[in-house]
Amino acid sequence: MLLGGDVMLGRGIDQILPHSGDPTLHERSIRDARSYVALAVRVNGSIPEPVDWSWPWGDALDLLVNAGCDVRVVNLETSITTSADYARGKSVHYRMHPANVPAVGIVRPDVCVLANNHVLDFGTSGLLETLDVLAAAGIRVAGAGRTLAESAAPAIAPNPGSGGRVVVLAFGTPSSGIPHGWSAAADRPGVHLITSLTDAAADELCRQAAEVRQPGDIVVVSAHWGSNWGYEVEADHVRFAHRLIAGGVDVVHGHSSHHPRPIEVYHGKLILYGCGDLIDDYEGITGHERYRDDLRLLYLPRLDPASGRLKELRLAPLRARQLRLHRASAEDAEWLRTVLSNVSRSFGSRIDWGAGGFLTLSGS
Repeated sequence: MLLGGDVMLGRGIDQILPHSGDPTLHERSIRDARSYVALAVRVNGSIPEPVDWSWPWGDALDLLVNAGCDVRVVNLETSITTSADYARGKSVHYRMHPANVPAVGIVRPDVCVLANNHVLDFGTSGLLETLDVLAAAGIRVAGAGRTLAESAAPAIAPNPGSGGRVVVLAFGTPSSGIPHGWSAAADRPGVHLITSLTDAAADELCRQAAEVRQPGDIVVVSAHWGSNWGYEVEADHVRFAHRLIAGGVDVVHGHSSHHPRPIEVYHGKLILYGCGDLIDDYEGITGHERYRDDLRLLYLPRLDPASGRLKELRLAPLRARQLRLHRASAEDAEWLRTVLSNVSRSFGSRIDWGAGGFLTLSGS
């Protein structure tokens, strides 16, 4: 599989794509999305405009071709809309033009998770257009919908490698910045919001998975949770993830943090507490340099289709430069390896060097 973190193709990224939308922003200090392009150019050099659909993914595309992934799941953290109905009270809004959706499709995602704190940045109309655009592009979604039932429903993708399927359920929490008012209801579009990470909430996700699960299926629960910065994992995240695994979930796919967080293998099953950003327009923004959020990871787990147990986890280290993903240098990859290994040690995990420039997960 490919499990990717936050894919933020709006704002500055949208401005360099072939069909850039309205650059107007409603942020305190920046009012034009093209300013984020200028920041990236200032720190890392010129960017041709317009770029083609592959540009933001850069070297990740070849990596994925060579990795031979059967199923690809990413957190798509942007609204795909021309709506101008921005969410007042939020400091950041992400929007990409619907005509730029091939920049999503080029990576051939089987499921895009939408349970996050940017999918409603441009109101209900923006969410509905996002759902329509992705459906027209043939991309499955999980975690947001026209009703609560639709937002909580699993996305089910065929798994050509095993003949089974991958079942993806997604939710977000207020700790990631999702406003309570974005929660879907029986008569209101929105995201699948879980306000408290209780045992009952975990058991309900497991029940939903069990209802649709067939022999040979892999079940993934994708969670947009926690703060943007810091390596510490909240105790309720650990407890909730463990409860999911005990209830039959095979992979917990966490995201929201702007940098990778610890990795755990619990009863043979993979837990990614935070995958970090994959694509964004943050180049040149200062204040959190110690986290090296310019360094990114592709998570490439190989699972036993019969049991869902993790057989191998490879990590492809990348660096964002000129609003594009590049293979990380050996020095940068070693920095990532050391930090991720250190913060994962308390979870019984160690990150080592693997073949071909990949990192790999080992026991402590």
